[in-house]
Amino acid sequence: MARSVPVVRKTILTAIAWAIALAIFFPILWTILTSFKTEAEAIASPPSFIAFDWTLENYGEVQQRSDYVRHFWNSMVISFGSTFLGLLIAIPAAWAMAFVPGRGTKHVLMWMLSTKMLPPVGVLIPIYLIFRDTGLLDTRVGLVIVLTLINLPIIVWMLYTYFKEIPGEILEAARMDGATLRSEILYVLTPMAIPGIASTLLLNVILAWNEAFWTLNLTAAQAAPLTVFIASYSSPEGLFYAKLSAASTMAIAPILILGWFSQKQLVRGLTFGAVK
Repeated sequence: MARSVPVVRKTILTAIAWAIALAIFFPILWTILTSFKTEAEAIASPPSFIAFDWTLENYGEVQQRSDYVRHFWNSMVISFGSTFLGLLIAIPAAWAMAFVPGRGTKHVLMWMLSTKMLPPVGVLIPIYLIFRDTGLLDTRVGLVIVLTLINLPIIVWMLYTYFKEIPGEILEAARMDGATLRSEILYVLTPMAIPGIASTLLLNVILAWNEAFWTLNLTAAQAAPLTVFIASYSSPEGLFYAKLSAASTMAIAPILILGWFSQKQLVRGLTFGAVK
């Protein structure tokens, strides 16, 4: 029997949850509102929340100054390309860690996670020199490789957690029926872990989409994604807040829409295996 929650307590918890959600979302909302202001209204004090002259001129000027479509396409290729490449590597790796007996699995997982603790600037120079000498500098292929390696520990960790919730007896039964290793991973394990794989894919697309350090340092013009598109509006002449907000809104809009339509799948995947 489900435990009943008092109405007053439920109302208070709901109000607290909404307050926290609004506090988290407020910077994004303020950026969107600022994008519809003039530069004078954007820096006005005290600021106006809604009572201002709404305008679309910032979006027009941003599009005229920068090629948004090219930057958007670069972000799509880099984020989805690095995520799919990471999944191709991480699924067999997570399978081996979850279902092949071994005493060093936890040590390997901790070692992989420890690579995320290294400040990226510590390896910037050698990676920059390697990319320069191999012709990968300012290319989408180079960024796909870098972002794959950066996010791979997270992908492996998440998939390992999901795979551990799948009964090993199911895979043993598949082997007894003559399934090869490829068939076992492709036709038995992967379909059962679809919620976890989907949430891993969505989370890492977001991480790759928002990556700024490597995209700013390893690109110039050809492979520049939307993070570079936003940074171009910070100039020695000063910050143009309205235009910067418009560029930021155009950059985050696709990922906001993706997150909105996939939120149920994301929540389902993140809670996969949490309830026995």
